[in-house]
This record gives sequence, C-alpha cells and structure tokens, in this order.
Amino acid sequence: MPATLIHLVRHGEVHNPDRVLYGRLPGFGLSDLGHRMAERAAAHLQGRTIVKLYASPLQRTQESAKPWSDRFGLEITTDERLIEPHNKFEGRRASFGPGLLTQPETWPWMSNPRRPSWGEPFVDIAARMLSVVHDAWSSVDDGEVVLVTHQLPIWMVHRSVNGKKLYHDPRRRRCSLSSITTLEYRESAPTSFAEIDYQDPAADLLAESVDLGAV
Repeated sequence: MPATLIHLVRHGEVHNPDRVLYGRLPGFGLSDLGHRMAERAAAHLQGRTIVKLYASPLQRTQESAKPWSDRFGLEITTDERLIEPHNKFEGRRASFGPGLLTQPETWPWMSNPRRPSWGEPFVDIAARMLSVVHDAWSSVDDGEVVLVTHQLPIWMVHRSVNGKKLYHDPRRRRCSLSSITTLEYRESAPTSFAEIDYQDPAADLLAESVDLGAV
C-alpha cells in the first residue's frame, strides 16, 4: 500500500535582522533559534516510520529538512512544487494590514486580494501542493512521508482538504514555525486527503522568535 501519512512541516525561524519579506530571495537561512526549531520538529516524530523526505529548494527549507535527514537516515528529495509562492512584496519591510495604506506604490498590487494580485494565485498554489502530496503518497510502499515547505503552501492544502475557500486573512493562519500538519489518504474526500492532526512541537520557542516568516 502507499504511504500511511503525509506530514507537512513548516521551516524554522529565518535569520532576518532587517525584517523584510524574503519570499524566494536567496541567502535567507535559519537563525540559531530556527535550527533549534527544526531539530525539535524532527525529534517530535522520533520512533515513527518516516521513509521519505521532500523539501522546497529554498535555503531555509533545505536546512530545516536536514535534522529529518540525519535522524531518519534519509536523502532530501528537492521538489520545486513545494517552494514559497512568488510575491511582489519581496525585499520590502511590510506586512498585510492598515500599514499598507501608507505605501501608495503598493496599492495596485492589492487590487484583487482574492486572487491574490500581489503574487501567485491561490488556486495555483493549492494545485501544485496537492499534486506533490499525491505523488509523495504514491512514491512509497508503506510508512510516512515528510514534506518540508512554507506557511502559505501548507495553508492552501489545509483550506483545500477542509473544503474552505482559498481566500483568507494572512494574519489568521494556523501554521507556526516548525509546525506539523498531518494528512491521511481518504478516497471519499474531495481532494483524496483529509487533515487528521496539527502539532506545534516548537511552540515554547516561538516567544523568542523575532521573525515569523514571509507572508
């Protein structure tokens, strides 16, 4: 039979002293705290039968996947479909909310938040993520598979498998740094997968975090 469970793991805290929205920009690796978070996530599933490991190609996800690779003796399979969505706010110090009203040059980017007009369409993110989830599920004969990726891609899977509209308030995502969202194959489900668990193994470290990740 294929994989028993698929675990979507968000990367740890990024070293980002300038507090920019880094998106796909190169050179943004984990902070010391981020490495601790990543270790905590991998340790959380110690004893489970993790048989395959995928990661986004970006530095922060590759570094977050390494503790899984070391702990479970797995090679990291890099898959472009797990990457952070492109975003016109990359490199800027900005956050979604009223503060954007003070930046008129960004107003055209906000013309259609339901798409969204500032980056990759939600429907495209959901489609590529569900495709890699399905491929990961069918890539093994048994056991559990880990996919290390980013907040918005995980949130698009969450909303898809739970039958929710993809448009949402970015400030209300339940997907903390180094969190683990677990899926199980369900043939009867609309997307063929159901979310069965959410765990936050680095929750006690979040208070120390100064960078909560790109939006």
